[in-house]
Amino acid sequence: MSNALTMTGRSVRLSARTPDALITALVMPVMLMCVFVYFFGGAIETGGEYVQYVVPGVLILCAGFGAGNTAMAVASDMHNGIIDRFRSMDVGGRAILAGHVAASLARNLAATAVVFGVAMAIGFRPQASAAGWLAAIGVLVCYIIALSWLAAAVGLVAKSPEAAGGFTFFIAFLPYPSSGFVPVDTMPSWLRGFAEHQPVTPVIESMRKLLLDQPVGGSGWQAVAWCAGIAVVAVAASGALFRRRTS
Repeated sequence: MSNALTMTGRSVRLSARTPDALITALVMPVMLMCVFVYFFGGAIETGGEYVQYVVPGVLILCAGFGAGNTAMAVASDMHNGIIDRFRSMDVGGRAILAGHVAASLARNLAATAVVFGVAMAIGFRPQASAAGWLAAIGVLVCYIIALSWLAAAVGLVAKSPEAAGGFTFFIAFLPYPSSGFVPVDTMPSWLRGFAEHQPVTPVIESMRKLLLDQPVGGSGWQAVAWCAGIAVVAVAASGALFRRRTS
């Protein structure tokens, strides 16, 4: 635990020294939210104000950008020789990766706060109770942790930090074929099946319904199950990959 906390502090300091990545992670989701709300929102019918519909999708998109930075940070450590120094000080791989994941969670929560503040400024009005807020934050945290562990595993596989950056494109694309920006039932039938059964959709639906004080239904347990499954597989894979890469 002590090593993991030390590695978390290191990762946070490294993030502070790369303001360009932080600015991208903060500005890109805000810009996309403004584009969807002001450019396309008037043409998209969701049964209410579009800003009330789109904000959870943008928050999940924000988490994707943050996870991409985690993949690149892990890949950079693997290719810069710093891992050998840590191993000489008896710092285990799980502590190193846990530090990256914890720092990713901190960065993503900070970015989420900024995006949420802008959303409130342009008209988003949540109606959740205190319990609803806690549940929505819990779902988001679970998704960020699962995604960050998956990003750590990708960083261990990538041949270079630049290659790990490709993970950002993949994970940032997932909210689009989901219920994040348009209702799933408006999609073509061949795409609707994927959109309804991919992991991002229940996470977004759960957050949307919790924030708007609506019945969550089955999307809540589906979101938790997806996040738990991804996290378990990613933690196991990252441990095995770290041992393989450093043996």
